[in-house]
Amino acid sequence: MDIRTGLGYDIHCFAAGRKLVLGGVEIPHEYGLEGHSDADVLLHALCDAILGALGLGDIGEHFPNTDLQYKDISSLLLLDEVNKQMREAGYRLTNVDCMLQAEEPNLKDYKPAMRNLIALRLDIPYESVNIKATTMEGMGSIGRREGIAAFATVLLIKD
Repeated sequence: MDIRTGLGYDIHCFAAGRKLVLGGVEIPHEYGLEGHSDADVLLHALCDAILGALGLGDIGEHFPNTDLQYKDISSLLLLDEVNKQMREAGYRLTNVDCMLQAEEPNLKDYKPAMRNLIALRLDIPYESVNIKATTMEGMGSIGRREGIAAFATVLLIKD
């Protein structure tokens, strides 16, 4: 059986005048995240995890921030493309585990919506997606409330 794992990570600084989008869900907050696309760190980490498991490089190689077609694009569309590449390679996703690092906002109430949206986009059961959130206890750039980071791991199985 061909089983593969992948790890993804992303971090973005807060920026005024932008919407905060995490896991495809818009979250009310004073600041959004700086980036070429919608700067959804959770979906960027997830895309990198899937691409890594497939041995296909990283999100920057597939969707470069120098390409205007990706300017302000929804990261859900990037995830759709990565999911398509995974399926074309003959793999299916069996597990997604994500960790958000943020001092603010409190993400507890938004995690179910993120899980649901990711599960729907990847066509996997809700139970196959897990999202955790933690603070950095005031340490480092995240602890100083300068931005948000995310990690993601995936498990793929060859069909």
